[in-house]
Amino acid sequence: MAKKVLILSSSPRRGGNSDTLCDEFMRGAAESNHEVEKIFLRDKTIHYCTGCSTCSLYQKPCPQKDDAAEIIEKMVDADVIVMASPVYFYTISAQMKTLIDRCCGRYTEMNGKEFYFIVTAAEDDRKKMLRTIDTFQGFLDCLEDPVIKGTVFGLGVWHKGEINGNPAMKDAYQMGKQV
Repeated sequence: MAKKVLILSSSPRRGGNSDTLCDEFMRGAAESNHEVEKIFLRDKTIHYCTGCSTCSLYQKPCPQKDDAAEIIEKMVDADVIVMASPVYFYTISAQMKTLIDRCCGRYTEMNGKEFYFIVTAAEDDRKKMLRTIDTFQGFLDCLEDPVIKGTVFGLGVWHKGEINGNPAMKDAYQMGKQV
């Protein structure tokens, strides 16, 4: 059965290493006849959460007028969510964290989702990258019945294009095929 796959690419560089892995995941998932959409967060306007509590306390839509509501709606509708980030100082990008923070009003609607993570870093120590996965896990800990299906580690890459030829390219494609 075809699934709705939403890929959230938080690379600040279009065609950067983590964004390239998103494309490989997308190619694999599309070849397996899933409905796939990739959102390049840099192209979107997503303001910081202001802590006004309109969404959580008053159960009303966020008063901010930006692209977050549309993206979060797609997260709620997706069967599979791929969260991709370059690693900065052993954690996710600001773009991804800002989006996660804005999920406050609707995270309780993201039940039973399948998740994949894609991370890239100049560091090539996989153990150190687990700190970044822990950050994603912090988001998932607030959801009901999330299932982590896989993680792609693109390690030892810094400059744009260094991911090409890295085993992570095959890993991303294969994980996409196996959705």
